[in-house]
Amino acid sequence: MARTTDPAVRTLLIERAAQMLRTREPITLRSLVAGTGVSTMAVYTHFGGMDGMWKALRQEGFARLGGRFAAVSASEDPVLDLTVLVAAYFRNALEHPDLYRVMFDANFDLEDAQAADDTLEYLVQAVDRGRTDGRFRADVVPLELATQSWAIGHGLVSLVATGPLPRRTLDYGAPMLTALFVGAGDRPDRCRASVERGWRDLVTPDE
Repeated sequence: MARTTDPAVRTLLIERAAQMLRTREPITLRSLVAGTGVSTMAVYTHFGGMDGMWKALRQEGFARLGGRFAAVSASEDPVLDLTVLVAAYFRNALEHPDLYRVMFDANFDLEDAQAADDTLEYLVQAVDRGRTDGRFRADVVPLELATQSWAIGHGLVSLVATGPLPRRTLDYGAPMLTALFVGAGDRPDRCRASVERGWRDLVTPDE
């Protein structure tokens, strides 16, 4: 007889694991269910075991990032929008640093490998609009410029969210993105204005 799954229990366990990551508690089968009112069998029912739980956590990380990207409304300025997406990436990582770390743990597969590509696609579409609008050169490959933008975001925020550097380090992101976009064909003055406007979406006080 197949075990009956309950979406509420699945969500409860994912949230519990995320909370344990935030508080640096060791996550074991028993510690995960402690205080939740469900048995250890629920982990096998919903995830097939602890490996499945880690896959689900990675998936949750990309789901939250995708939700953050989806909330970014497209404007008439694709360079602004691309910057806002990178800023949204930063905010997501800063708000969920431990979940962010798990997202890129290659020791565990994603439940849906397409999820990572789907999040990158938001940046690809912004770059493609920038090329169509003449902000970027016609020979710019949207996937390549989107990946480069992601790489800048990932490198900086990793040094802050899970690394040793202060939050003000993120301020370097604006000039780095400006240089990248100018190199892709945007006018320096126009690019700088768009990036600076987009960067206001990210508050970076030193903590």
